[in-house]
Amino acid sequence: MESLSNNIGITLLAAGVAYFAFASLVRRTNYPPGPRRLPIVGNAFQIPKTFQWLTFSKWAEKYGSIVYLEAVGQPLVLLNSYEVAKDLLEQRSAIYSDRPHLEMAYLSGYDKAFVLQPYNDNWRQQRKILTQDLGPRMIPRYHTFKEGEARLLTKSILDEPSNLEHLIKLRIAAIILRITYGHYISADTDPFLTLGRAAMDIFSRSAEPGVWLVDAIPILKKLPTWVPGTGFLHTAAAWRQVVHKAAWEPYMWAKRNLESGTALLPNTCATALEASGGQPSTELEEQLVWAACMMMEGGMDTSMISAMNFFHAMLLNPAVQKKAQKEIDSVIGLDRLPTIEDKDSLPYVKGLVTEVLRLRPAIPLGLFFVSVISPVLTRQTKGVPHALVKDDLYEGMHLPKGSVVIPNAWHMLHDPDVFPNPMEFQPERYNNLDSAMKRVTDVAFGFGRRLCPGKAFGEGTLFAIASTVLATCDITPPR
Repeated sequence: MESLSNNIGITLLAAGVAYFAFASLVRRTNYPPGPRRLPIVGNAFQIPKTFQWLTFSKWAEKYGSIVYLEAVGQPLVLLNSYEVAKDLLEQRSAIYSDRPHLEMAYLSGYDKAFVLQPYNDNWRQQRKILTQDLGPRMIPRYHTFKEGEARLLTKSILDEPSNLEHLIKLRIAAIILRITYGHYISADTDPFLTLGRAAMDIFSRSAEPGVWLVDAIPILKKLPTWVPGTGFLHTAAAWRQVVHKAAWEPYMWAKRNLESGTALLPNTCATALEASGGQPSTELEEQLVWAACMMMEGGMDTSMISAMNFFHAMLLNPAVQKKAQKEIDSVIGLDRLPTIEDKDSLPYVKGLVTEVLRLRPAIPLGLFFVSVISPVLTRQTKGVPHALVKDDLYEGMHLPKGSVVIPNAWHMLHDPDVFPNPMEFQPERYNNLDSAMKRVTDVAFGFGRRLCPGKAFGEGTLFAIASTVLATCDITPPR
């Protein structure tokens, strides 16, 4: 009888092992294709630290429009096709609009930040604050100011052409801080700017994937600070103070100016405060603070990189530059400078700006964590990917709950079937068609409910800079 019991136990154990092995095999065969995964670590060592989009694009060519990876148990889903990204991130946005959990960033002060919020009411309210002020209907209020800054930038570059990067950073920061808080800066030593840049650096470091053990084991945050190995808690506490100051000090300044009648209007904070009757609830005020903070931090890097990429493209493509200048001279004449409202009357210049966004997108992996290397500057730009809130099935492929979902914008914008000779700068490829240009901007500014709320702002700023520079300057290499 004992022998029979042992045999039954062994048989049941073997059956259980076989069942789970079979279930695992079936489950894995239903995943999208991807490079072979190693035990435990998965594909972690196959993902490079920089220029990830180039490796991801090679995998896209080999495995197709959806690629499945794992990094130490974390599922990663790469979306390499515009059509697939639209299907999942827009048509199924209710389950693809969450964010991964980034404990170190939360500990460092970004737990309330718009870009890191899960798909919840707090996120919706922060997004509403930004879209109400930066949407296509309201953004024209800022056109004249942005055009003025573009002209100041052009004059500064003519005076100091060797100082291009510094001048672009300063003028972009002036635009962002003025529109966000009603604060106008004239030097890069401005305390709100230096605070903002310090906070941006903290965001980049605290949200770096694969660096902080507490991201994988959140319970570590509860350890006493005297325990060995908890240096990250001391780091996070120091960072949190800087981030708090960067978020709250410019907001409180803007609020006091509005109350005293000295505010530069319009600005995002003032618009939201006036809508609340000047007495926002504690919850609404916190949402406004973090929406404004993310507007400042997110807008500066991407706008600066796009502007730098414009100058680089003009240096390498003098024939394109001349053709754009000819269109401006023909349509606008020599008696005035182009404005953002002239955009539809300057289809070639509009296509040129679109081509800047396509050839070298500021964030090549949608809103994934990347190190963006512009041809003329090195600058890390951090973003955050989507997260899948429940299991999904797409064209027979199983996409598991909790997957980090990464739209591969670089591959979509360099697909030779859509953009022939994708590494060449060719505004003509759009045939002056808004529909063709929209495909680029749809990808460059993100998908679905996580679409960048500053899309119209970013496009208008880049057009103002490009059209003003082209109307007044020849961009040539140093002699």
